[in-house]
Amino acid sequence: MSENLRCVIVAVDGSEESMGALRWALENLKLRSAAPDSTDGTFVALHVQSPPSIAAGLSPGPIPFGGPSDLEVPAFAAAIESHQRRITAAIFDHASRICSEYKVNVETKVVIGDPKEKICEVAENLHADLLVMGSRAFGPIKRMFLGSVSNYCTNHVECPVIIVKDKKRGSAS
Repeated sequence: MSENLRCVIVAVDGSEESMGALRWALENLKLRSAAPDSTDGTFVALHVQSPPSIAAGLSPGPIPFGGPSDLEVPAFAAAIESHQRRITAAIFDHASRICSEYKVNVETKVVIGDPKEKICEVAENLHADLLVMGSRAFGPIKRMFLGSVSNYCTNHVECPVIIVKDKKRGSAS
């Protein structure tokens, strides 16, 4: 199966579970080799950032009593965006160190929005052959309130999905 993979997306969010999924993909999947009429396969490390307003806890619309003025919000949003860029750079730095252990080049992609929706959207746009994700191992109560990104993607993405569980925790997703 894995020799026919052209595009494998690995969702990374900085958690050890997502980096474990990247490591698993690099250890276990072999992408299509170069042929005269085709291109090499591609591993894509995908990170989804929250929009600055959500990351800051701001709601769209008027700011309630005592909130920041219209002049302060853009500066606050810019600070949040800068912070998110630093986080994303750290995530990709960690991912690139893992990739260098396996001597594999991995493309990186950043999108902004709801992780559940954006991961599915990117998988569709890139015509992914496989999506690999780590399992955060939320308990049933936490999963009920927060939802499961991996569960959503499994049910909405067109390509097969592999959920890599943390062996130490024996988590279920």
